[in-house]
Amino acid sequence: MHTDSLHGAPHHDREYDRIVQDLAYKYDGVFSRESVVQAVADARAALEPVSRIPDFLPVLVERFARDQLLAAAKNQGLLARTVPELLFVCVHNVGRSQIAAALASHLSAGRVHVRSAGSAPTGTILPTAFQALAERGVELAEAFPKPLTDDVLHAADVIVTMGCGDACPVLHGKRYEDWDVADPAGQPIEVVRDIRDDIQGRVTQLLRDLGI
Repeated sequence: MHTDSLHGAPHHDREYDRIVQDLAYKYDGVFSRESVVQAVADARAALEPVSRIPDFLPVLVERFARDQLLAAAKNQGLLARTVPELLFVCVHNVGRSQIAAALASHLSAGRVHVRSAGSAPTGTILPTAFQALAERGVELAEAFPKPLTDDVLHAADVIVTMGCGDACPVLHGKRYEDWDVADPAGQPIEVVRDIRDDIQGRVTQLLRDLGI
């Protein structure tokens, strides 16, 4: 994608310029400004088609671009890996993978780095996912549906798929698990609680296997 694709509405232009400035400062000495501009443009191109609230798009673009740059830096050996990297993937990244990532981050207390993604992300995170996690004291405050990218795939040590295994490329040296977990979409909160508990048991076992 060409870098001039960052330009749109004037107030958004200023927001994207600020995002580039902040990320270029954060990754000074790691990535060139041109690489940061491209990362922001790519993040916008990925998220804009599925964004439901345009005014929130710059915030999501900044989060996504920041995480993609972090993953790329680790892939290229520009930043050290200090903890295992987990990636949870489902189809839309609005239910199962978000629940799994939130629980893994909560239960590990920062001893793993967690990401989630969707093979075909769309919409917004399920309200029942928010509710089921909140009942366990787990928040999804900054979570949003996002696409599966090469950078996050290569950054992951463990890749867990739920209902989208065929869409996830198999990379050498990665640990793969495919979890047969029910889809919470369209289900009442009672069913989503059962799905949450199923996922929590699997996440707990995975963390134990990793010595966390």
